[in-house]
Amino acid sequence: MSDFLSGFRRSLTMLGLSTPPTPEVLEVGMPAPGFTLPDENRVPHHLSDYYGQWLVLYFYPKDNTPGCVMEACAFRDEIAPFHERNAKVVGISIDNADNHQKFINKYGLPFTLLSDPEGRVAERYGAHSGLLGISYAKRQTFLIDPESIIRHIWRTVPTKGHAQDVIAVLDSFR
Repeated sequence: MSDFLSGFRRSLTMLGLSTPPTPEVLEVGMPAPGFTLPDENRVPHHLSDYYGQWLVLYFYPKDNTPGCVMEACAFRDEIAPFHERNAKVVGISIDNADNHQKFINKYGLPFTLLSDPEGRVAERYGAHSGLLGISYAKRQTFLIDPESIIRHIWRTVPTKGHAQDVIAVLDSFR
């Protein structure tokens, strides 16, 4: 029976109806997977660029969609408390750099958005999904400490109140 299920899952994946399982499920206390991705200006960013400060790495489905606008604007509106806590906010989606630049300009976002067009980094973080051949990043957030260790994971993210929740968790480490 397990051979049948494995074959069925592979078939769904090939049809774009499912995503392959991630090789390792990330947990609190694990090192954050490294990455190199371009920002809205096509400048590459690496996980190591954030060493020595807290990193709020949030994955989101698509620029300019209602839930993603709410989430991004909430981080924008709370950016001062993040800076006060030596924390950088960085968003990742599968959108390209041009879309990110328009999204930033339209909503005055004061933080970096990284482009993961193949969804490879989203996949490494367990935040990649797809349906009917359409690939996207699931709405998830990872709080990474100054030594690049994952300290908190939000696998389900509400679009309202999330930024304040992240700040509260950051405060618990002070």
